[in-house]
Amino acid sequence: MNKKKSDLLQGTLDLLVLKTLAPGPLHGYGIAQRILLSSRQVLDVQQGSMYPALHRLERKGLVSSEWRESENGRMAKFYSLTRAGRKQLADELEEWSRYAAAINWVLEA
Repeated sequence: MNKKKSDLLQGTLDLLVLKTLAPGPLHGYGIAQRILLSSRQVLDVQQGSMYPALHRLERKGLVSSEWRESENGRMAKFYSLTRAGRKQLADELEEWSRYAAAINWVLEA
């Protein structure tokens, strides 16, 4: 394995963000809240990690963004998956499944 710990954590956050955006557009706070809720309060993504991840994914062309009014009436930047983002998500989910299975094999050995 040639990835550094920070690369693995960054890659995992990117995967979580892509997966969270799959159903439809969300703003950064909404993405963090959905990750927290769907992880049963285990994964609490802070703004200092979330927004750099969103900007990185946008630079890679995996998400796009647009300003619109949020549910509380304020303007917020909403992020959506691009076609490339959907493909990346599918590829990464497949890779994650292989990786998780391999870890389980070792833990069960």
